Amino acid sequence: MPDTMRRLLYLTIFALSLAAGVFPTLAQDAREAPAQQPLAAALILSGQLLPGQLASGQLVSGQLVSGQLASGQLASEHMVSGQRPSVGRVERFENFPSKYVDARHVEVWLPPGYDAAKRYAVLYMHDGQMLFDPATTWNKQAWRVDAVAAGLMAAGKVRDFIIVGPWNNGKLRHAEYFPQGVLSFLPEALRAELEAKAFLGKARADDYLRFLVEELKPAIDARYATDPERESTFVMGSSMGGLISIYALCEYPNVFGGAAALSTHWIGALERNEEIPSAAIAYLRQRLPKPARVRLYMDRGTAELDALYDQAQPRIDALMAEQGFGAPGWVTRVFKGAGHNENDWHRRLDVPLLFLLRKQPAKS
Repeated sequence: MPDTMRRLLYLTIFALSLAAGVFPTLAQDAREAPAQQPLAAALILSGQLLPGQLASGQLVSGQLVSGQLASGQLASEHMVSGQRPSVGRVERFENFPSKYVDARHVEVWLPPGYDAAKRYAVLYMHDGQMLFDPATTWNKQAWRVDAVAAGLMAAGKVRDFIIVGPWNNGKLRHAEYFPQGVLSFLPEALRAELEAKAFLGKARADDYLRFLVEELKPAIDARYATDPERESTFVMGSSMGGLISIYALCEYPNVFGGAAALSTHWIGALERNEEIPSAAIAYLRQRLPKPARVRLYMDRGTAELDALYDQAQPRIDALMAEQGFGAPGWVTRVFKGAGHNENDWHRRLDVPLLFLLRKQPAKS
């Protein structure tokens, strides 16, 4: 069977797997033997499944918040205790409404000593349900970003910042995180199959970014003591979350001043291929911001699914150099032995946080 036809068949398997709700097993199997797995878990893996589908007013973690939030508002009566971080505190806004995407929970982490009289940078991180508390996640792993962030702040190494983590949307995570602008550079048959099967009808990344930029960010800036400028607004994610983070920087360079993409899933499958990385390169060649305007961090591991990035990521790196990117505004790293999971992202999380948020020497 030709490679393209095999990938199209695997996309059908992918859609059926979504409907069957079998992703925890698929994700674990893929991490153990990525080269042998079909595209059924393509582009997803970490953080794909929710404990259940979110619906307005649904009971989450034993607490219910009734009523609806108006777009752009974060009212106290809709705020509940979120995941339990090891340090600082998490506030959750349940079923944050949007005219662009489905309502979802949003976790907001505030560092120890949060002071409304100060101004904080903001880091937006995708897959919000996977960020802080491994006891609540499907695979019992989490980024535990609170511990790393608080430690760096306490040591005076980074700026004061808060973290905003919108949850992913389960079966629509693929549709929301796959960069929509890349689709026009794909072969027509593959593009149509992605939209019909993997995206469950249509691409949604542009709408997801509108939600972040037009609805969530204004609400966060209104409620919290943030510095709303682009120089203080960053975005980060892993795997598919890495793709959408880079896409956000390309589409909204006037909103986001930097992005970090860990274990970026350029291959769009559980096997190496040419089509999807080539389409991403074509898009980036046209849409990358000027190097002097942004900060961009990329990395990959060498184990589990990350082992399959050994061809695609170097192609991206070559493009970045061609487009004039280099230190200190762009960095790409390889972490030998690191896999495609939250525990490994936690272990190196200080690197991208320092890259984006390092405290600059005071000007004399």
